Amino acid sequence: MMMKTHRIEARDLPDLWFQAVHDILDCGRKFTIDRGSYAGQTRLEYDYFTGHVKYPGTQPLLPDIPASCGIPNPVEEAYIYGGQGYNRSYIEYLMTGHKEPGESYTYGERMTRVPLSGEKLRWWRNGQREIIDQRVVDGKVLFEENGELYLNQIEWIIDTYKKFGPRNNQMVLQIAHPSDLTLVDPPCLRSIDTRIQGDTLHFFVYFRSWDLWGGVPANLAGIQNLKEYMAGEIGVKDGEMIVESKGLHLYGYAEDLARLRCLRS
Repeated sequence: MMMKTHRIEARDLPDLWFQAVHDILDCGRKFTIDRGSYAGQTRLEYDYFTGHVKYPGTQPLLPDIPASCGIPNPVEEAYIYGGQGYNRSYIEYLMTGHKEPGESYTYGERMTRVPLSGEKLRWWRNGQREIIDQRVVDGKVLFEENGELYLNQIEWIIDTYKKFGPRNNQMVLQIAHPSDLTLVDPPCLRSIDTRIQGDTLHFFVYFRSWDLWGGVPANLAGIQNLKEYMAGEIGVKDGEMIVESKGLHLYGYAEDLARLRCLRS
């Protein structure tokens, strides 16, 4: 059976979400989940999905659900920015190193609190500048805690663009670790690649697996806020977003909700 790539051109984030929800009802393949958080349940899944969002900063960032549909928005605004009923905002989860007891990782920890260890730390300590980009431990881009050295990827990328200019293809926010294969539930978000072109910061986002109904709007609203922050710090305009996944899916419980939103029986 040949794999199919599904591509969407979207105006903004709600438009991307609606088109993806609408199209998966026709283009998704139905699978039974073998392993993971929803083992044993079914889901509709694209073989491979690519979405190009031209104006991801257009407000509102979250989906538009007409009252006539009779269903709640898949993501509350308070979930993204903080509010009643939420101990931590999604922005905090994404952009800070705070991790709750029992969490094996957070995206923010992976991006803002990366320990330097092994050979990289040895090269750093030895000042081997032909191998390692050794910078000042400034408490922001690089910081020390309890004798350990940590890297903030977000601030490193900002600092690099400001110091060396936009033509740099190395500036990738890495979330995945090779050892994540040992986790029962490894991170879905694997990387956020960046590019400055035309004095504008663009993001290229890859998820290994991605919940379309609730995950896409929450994740992309948070990532858009991250992009706006980085663009402002670098001193460039906020740009476009290209998102990809080999596992964008709609869980069985959400199929009926999707049909209601798309006014389909």
